[in-house]
Amino acid sequence: MVILNYLLVCFIFGTTFLAVKIGVDASAPPFLSAGLRFFIAGVILLGWMLLRKKANLSLLLRKELMITGFCLTFGTFSTLYWGEQFVASGNAAVLSATGPMMILLIQLFVMRQKPSARSLIGCVIGLLGVVLLILPSLTMAWSVWILLGSIAIIIGELFYSSGALYSKKANKYFRDVSPITLNAVQMTYGGLMLLILSACTESWNIHSFQSAGAISSLLYLIVVGSMIGHSLFYWLVSRTTPVFASTWLYISPMIALAIGVLFYDEKITWLTIIGAITIIAGTILVNWGDLKLLLSAKKRAETIEPVSYST
Repeated sequence: MVILNYLLVCFIFGTTFLAVKIGVDASAPPFLSAGLRFFIAGVILLGWMLLRKKANLSLLLRKELMITGFCLTFGTFSTLYWGEQFVASGNAAVLSATGPMMILLIQLFVMRQKPSARSLIGCVIGLLGVVLLILPSLTMAWSVWILLGSIAIIIGELFYSSGALYSKKANKYFRDVSPITLNAVQMTYGGLMLLILSACTESWNIHSFQSAGAISSLLYLIVVGSMIGHSLFYWLVSRTTPVFASTWLYISPMIALAIGVLFYDEKITWLTIIGAITIIAGTILVNWGDLKLLLSAKKRAETIEPVSYST
């Protein structure tokens, strides 16, 4: 079940970038689409956990979850949805893999923590990959908008990284609360913030969601991307480790690149492939310490003789 659910998480997270692209290309307002996705998914998941007596409405009054929702959902996905109006879904997925590098930069320049030399080298390699990934777009029409979209997605990863660091500290107040419940509350908050942003910046028109692309994109992202994908991810975290569950980050961008080319006629160049591989390699180097601990823990587990029970 662990392997099956891990593969499902990698596949689902790899397909969500194309689903976002299909929605915004169908003229669905980006902020409204993101807001509906996360608000509806958050409310449904929270309601489900309330029915199972695994959540309390008082969680909606906690400022820690409001801040987490602002960073992990509002900041991350407002920029992603806006950026995907101009950036190919595969490239957006690869750019989103820069999250661990953003965490390293925040720790270095804001928290004044000294990272290892290997992590710094990985960060430099990853940023070089970003340059290689964006470089082909500078020779295309509308290159300014592609560049701005790429920068927006990277800024979103700064929000994500800030939220990840904050939630790691804030979660000590919620040790007895299910991670799925915490995710539902922060998605509800983030979705509501996205809807407010949309109300201030976009015109709401029911005709925007009458096309098959807009409707299918929204439904897929609500049910599969947010409710199923995130629930499976937190199930993996509870059954394995956060490091193992987060290794989807090395696989899903490549899936996103492939399905963008195969099913949406997105263009890919050798420079794009090299840039993507370089970013993933840099991300692995940045996380090498955690990955090494994960591998050593696995080896220790394999040396333990399994106990056989008969019935």
